[in-house]
Amino acid sequence: VVKKRRNWHRHDYTELDDGSKPVQAGTRTFVKQLRARSFPSADEVILKMHGSQLTQRYLEKHGFDVPIMVPKLDGLGLRLPPPTFSVLDVERYVGGDKVIDVIDVARQADSKMKLHNYIKYFTNPDRPKVLNVISLEFSDTKMSELVEVPDIARKLSWVENYWPDDSVFPKPFVQKYCLMGVQDSYTDFHIDFGGTSVWYHVLWGEKIFYLIKPTDENLALYESWSSSVTQSEVYFGDKVDKCYKCVVKQGHTLFVPTGWIHAVLTSQDCMAFGGNFLHNLNIGMQLRCYEMEKRLKTPDLFKFPFFEAICWFVAKNLLETLKELREDGFQPPSYLVQGVKALLTALKLWMKKELVTEHAFEIPDNIRPGHLIKELSKVIRSVEEENSKLVKTQGILGVCPTSRSSHETASPHHSRRRVRKLRDHATKTPSNLDILELHTREVLKRLEMSPWEEASINSKLNGRFNKPFQPSSTVPEWRTKDNDLRLLLSNGRIIRDERRPFTDRSLYTADSEDEDDRTRSKKTTVKVEDQPSGLEGEGNADAQKPLNMFFESVKSELRNGSSEYSDISDSEESEPDCTTQ
Repeated sequence: VVKKRRNWHRHDYTELDDGSKPVQAGTRTFVKQLRARSFPSADEVILKMHGSQLTQRYLEKHGFDVPIMVPKLDGLGLRLPPPTFSVLDVERYVGGDKVIDVIDVARQADSKMKLHNYIKYFTNPDRPKVLNVISLEFSDTKMSELVEVPDIARKLSWVENYWPDDSVFPKPFVQKYCLMGVQDSYTDFHIDFGGTSVWYHVLWGEKIFYLIKPTDENLALYESWSSSVTQSEVYFGDKVDKCYKCVVKQGHTLFVPTGWIHAVLTSQDCMAFGGNFLHNLNIGMQLRCYEMEKRLKTPDLFKFPFFEAICWFVAKNLLETLKELREDGFQPPSYLVQGVKALLTALKLWMKKELVTEHAFEIPDNIRPGHLIKELSKVIRSVEEENSKLVKTQGILGVCPTSRSSHETASPHHSRRRVRKLRDHATKTPSNLDILELHTREVLKRLEMSPWEEASINSKLNGRFNKPFQPSSTVPEWRTKDNDLRLLLSNGRIIRDERRPFTDRSLYTADSEDEDDRTRSKKTTVKVEDQPSGLEGEGNADAQKPLNMFFESVKSELRNGSSEYSDISDSEESEPDCTTQ
C-alpha cells in the first residue's frame, strides 16, 4: 500500500510527521509561510530608472551598490523574443536532447534530465513535483541569436572586454541564461558565483526577490549560516536586520550588484532571461565573495569558470590602462585604484610559496606573474604619491583630481583647461622645449648686466628674467598683446625675430603673469620687452643697445654651440641630467 505523504514541511518524505522538527526551505509548508510573511519594500533601497539613464558613465560616477529596476525595455539595448515565446519554442531552438540541471524545490536537490522531459513536465497541468530550471546557459545554441544582453552588462563585462581570443582556457559562458520555473519554485539565499552582478528580465510570469545588503555583518552571518548543518531549517532573512521584498513583473528588468544576498520565489509560472558579469566597479567585493566560496568548499560546478585566470588577464589590462591614464595627464578614478589594490593583494596571496601549487593551473602562459605584480605595485605607488601631492596643493591651486570620464562630461573648453592645469602641476621629466628655455635662462644669468644698471629698466628686466623657472610654452592665450615682441626659437634656431617698442607698462611686471592658467604649444618662445617710448626720454636708445648686444650673443651661442649647456641633445637619455641642471 502506497501511503499518502503527510510531512510536507521536511525534505525527506520518509520522516515521521511528529511536528517536532522545523520547516525546511523549499517545502510546500515553507512556501505557504513565506507568502504570508511581511517584508519591508525594496523601494527603500532600489533605484528605478529608464534604460537610457543606465550608462557606464552613470555607474562610474555614482557606483553600482544597490539594485536597479528598469520597468521597460526601451533604451537598455536588451533584445529578447516576444512574450508569446513559450517553453516549446525553447525546446525547438535549444534541442530536446540537451541535458540540463533541474532543481527539485521541495528537497532543494539538484538532478539532471533531458530538456524534452522537462518541457513535457512543464506543459502538464498535473505536476507531482516542483521542478525549477535556473542554469540553462544557451550561448552555444541557436536561441542565442534571439537574445542580446543589455548594453551596460556588455560594456562592463570582464569576459567581453578582457578575455583574449587565443587563450588556452575555454571562454566562460555565463552571459545568457534561460530560467523556467513553475509556480512555487524557490531558490534559497545565495550570492551569485564569483561575486558576479546579474541582470534578470521576466518575459512572462512573475518572480519575487528577497534582497539583503552585503554589509560586513551580513556577509559574516551568511558565511556562518551557509556552513551550518541546520541551514535548510533556518530562514536567513530572520537573522539579518532587514530583508527587502522586490516583485519583478512581466517586462521588468532587475540588476543585482556584487555581493547582494538574495532568494527568489516564482509566484506564478514564469520564463525569464538573465546573465552574470564581472566588472571593474566592485573588484574588492568580487574577490571577497570568491574567497568565501573557497572557504565554504563550493563545488566547481557552482563557481565562476576560470575565475583566477580572468583576474590575471584583467590585471594585465588594467596595468596598461593606469599607465595610459597617467601618460595622458588624467587621474585614475578612485574605484579603479581601490579595485586594482584589492586585485594586487589577491594575486600576491595566490603566488605565496605554500599556495602557489594550488593556484598555478590558472596562471595564463603569456603572463609573467612576478613581473606583473611588481609593475602593478609600482604604478599604484606612483598614483598614490600623485594623489597625496594633489590633495596638498588642492587648497592653493583649486585643482581637483580628475578622471577621464569626468572630462568627457564637461564642456570642451573647460575640459581642456582642467587638463592643462593637471599637466602643468604634474611631476614629470621636462620636455625638450623646457630644456631650451632652461638653457636660455642660464645664458641670461651669465651675461654682464652692468651696462643696464644705470637705466631705469633694470629692475623690470630683472623682475622678468629672474622669476622661478617655468616653460614659456605655458603663457596663457589671453596675453596676445605680449606676442608682438618676441624672439622665437625652434630646435636651437631663431625662426622669428620681431621686436618693436610698445607702451603698456603692466607687461613689464612679473606679477602680470597668471601662474594658474596656461596654454600648451609646440614651440618655445622667449619674450623680451624693450624700454617704453615715453619712459626715460633719451635713455631709450642707450637702453636698447645692450639688449641688441645681448640678443646677438644669444644667437651666436645657440648657433655655434659655445655654451656649456649646448651639448644637451633631444635624446631621452639626456633629460635626467638636464633636470638636475
